Amino acid sequence: MTVRIIIGFLAVFAAPFIGGILSGLDRMIGARMQRRQGPPLLQPFYDFYKLTKKRANIMNGLQIFLVIGHLMFVALSIWIVYTGEDLLLAVFSLTLAEMLFCLVAFSASAPYSNMSAQRELLQMACAEPMLLLMAIGFYMANGSFKVMDILHSSSPAILKTPGMFAGFLVILVIELRKSPFDVSTSHHAHQEMVKGITTDIAGSVMAYVEVAEWCELFLMATFTGMFFICGNPLSFLAAAAAAALVLFLMTLVDNTFPRVRWERMLWMSWGSTFIFAGVNLLILTLTR
Repeated sequence: MTVRIIIGFLAVFAAPFIGGILSGLDRMIGARMQRRQGPPLLQPFYDFYKLTKKRANIMNGLQIFLVIGHLMFVALSIWIVYTGEDLLLAVFSLTLAEMLFCLVAFSASAPYSNMSAQRELLQMACAEPMLLLMAIGFYMANGSFKVMDILHSSSPAILKTPGMFAGFLVILVIELRKSPFDVSTSHHAHQEMVKGITTDIAGSVMAYVEVAEWCELFLMATFTGMFFICGNPLSFLAAAAAAALVLFLMTLVDNTFPRVRWERMLWMSWGSTFIFAGVNLLILTLTR
């Protein structure tokens, strides 16, 4: 148990560095897709350093508390997963982190921030059902919500939960806030509000938000890899390769499809959840 706790803390400390490198790769590959030179690999870290040197324009005393709370609960989700504990609890912790992020924007009392917070809540409504079904799918495939039991299973979960994985790929675009589902915020100029939910966050406070995004990116890559992990040590290589391929696919989608309206995002996310995950869950229930 002590070893698992140490691994959990190591994962929490490593998550921002790995997530920052993944973010840098995303920007580099995206630039190459657009036939641009693009930034260097470590550009996210350079941006983070500049943010820490800038004065924080804090709108109110609650803002910094909520931003740090958002970061802490994302880190808690990572710790829960890497200590081998309850996957469902990790999903709940991530949901709470996203709710705190919405409250950050609501606390600003500014039109763009409030509009973006409402859209962020809508994105949560689109993505959370699939995240819960993903956890249930792991339970149906392995008989446990414990991540440690998933690691020691006889076969990877993807063999029994291909529909869950397909549904997860759809909502992963929402979780990573990439086009076509970047309705609340965007890193690109084609979105009408551009920064959206982070419009009224600046300086060193924004640095905390950047770290939280890197940690969430690391967590989503971990969830992707978990579909391919089992008791065979070679499965970890397969999981890493699958996570890399999926993140490349997310960058390709981000640079290929235009942003859609929230109505289409809603029916596409819930439709894929019902069709892919729902049918997969029904099959698992009938074959147990």
